[in-house]
Amino acid sequence: MSRLYLRKDEVRASYQVSSWQSVLFSEFEAQMSSDARPFPCIFGVAGYRHDQLRYLFLDPLDVDTLGKQLALFVSECRSHGPNTSLVLFTRPRPVQTLDAYYKKFWRLLDHLARIDGKPWPEEIPQAVDDPMWEFSFAGEPIFVVCSTPAHVMRQSRRSSAFMLTFQPRWVFEKILGTDQAAAKSFGEVRKRLVPFDTTTPSPLLGRYGNPEGREYKQYFLYDENQPPPACPFHKLAQTKPPSIEDKEQAA
Repeated sequence: MSRLYLRKDEVRASYQVSSWQSVLFSEFEAQMSSDARPFPCIFGVAGYRHDQLRYLFLDPLDVDTLGKQLALFVSECRSHGPNTSLVLFTRPRPVQTLDAYYKKFWRLLDHLARIDGKPWPEEIPQAVDDPMWEFSFAGEPIFVVCSTPAHVMRQSRRSSAFMLTFQPRWVFEKILGTDQAAAKSFGEVRKRLVPFDTTTPSPLLGRYGNPEGREYKQYFLYDENQPPPACPFHKLAQTKPPSIEDKEQAA
């Protein structure tokens, strides 16, 4: 299987300046490299600066292709560095509502889970409403972040197109592995969030495994600090869903 995701220099060499891929990546680079307005996710910034992130551009958003690339990334990710993630960019389209993007996001994860070629990790509960649940693929627990063009107040979750970041859970083990390390890291993230967003930090953000917390609620944050809709993740359903693009056109 050929590798489609790229390093920084490969992105610059692969796409013309006027292409949508180049425009979105330039926006991403400006966000990650700003010293005047530091991006809140200190792990993502470190990964970008040390060239440990990998970038995938898909048009159309074909879930089977994404699944193959995500599985390949999982098999290689520990060699990329301690702050690696796979960043998925999709082609800009007319802006939809946050509710529409929320449903699209969970349809995508649901579809990925259905085509996963490896068993769900034994140590990860399959019930979403469990503090130890985490989305998993190819045997790897993964924290997923969704950014959209519909985010206005929560600029830390804004992008010019539907965008996902897949962060392997093991990335957090060292930086959040102890109470002291977690407190320090979360403190720095929140310190950056306050001036970055025009809304207060979400109360849904928290440490993995907190009995009162739920990982899935952190994947997609609304602009307002409101409880998210019911999680539409039903990977145990037997029927194959329509493609993400087909569902988007019908919306």
